[in-house]
Amino acid sequence: MYETKPYFYGTGRRKHSVARVRVYNGTGKITINGRDIDDYFGLETLKLLVNAPLVLTETQGKFDIAVNVVGGGCSGQAGAIRHGLSRALLQYNPELRPVLKKAGFLTRDPRMKERKKYGLKAARRAPQFSKR
Repeated sequence: MYETKPYFYGTGRRKHSVARVRVYNGTGKITINGRDIDDYFGLETLKLLVNAPLVLTETQGKFDIAVNVVGGGCSGQAGAIRHGLSRALLQYNPELRPVLKKAGFLTRDPRMKERKKYGLKAARRAPQFSKR
């Protein structure tokens, strides 16, 4: 359906999730991995998180959004989509930058899960100490 139409593109990342977001001119339909946003995200808070850049820039209902997202969990994927959507909107209109930047939507959240270290049970959890 969207293969030949012109679009604006943005890549978003959060934790281990990577979202590739395409923004087309349209009616406001959001499709994530071939499914509607209501089917994909069960929680209302995650839907609000994804829609936040559109609400902030007052562009709701102007665009159809097609997202391909992989890795991570629900919350990480929603954050990655928000980041990618913000970058795509920036491609559409560079004048939106101050608004999106002030809200913190253009900043890649660096917080990741810390790796497990050898000799420990988790990233920092040491084995239980026994005196005797």
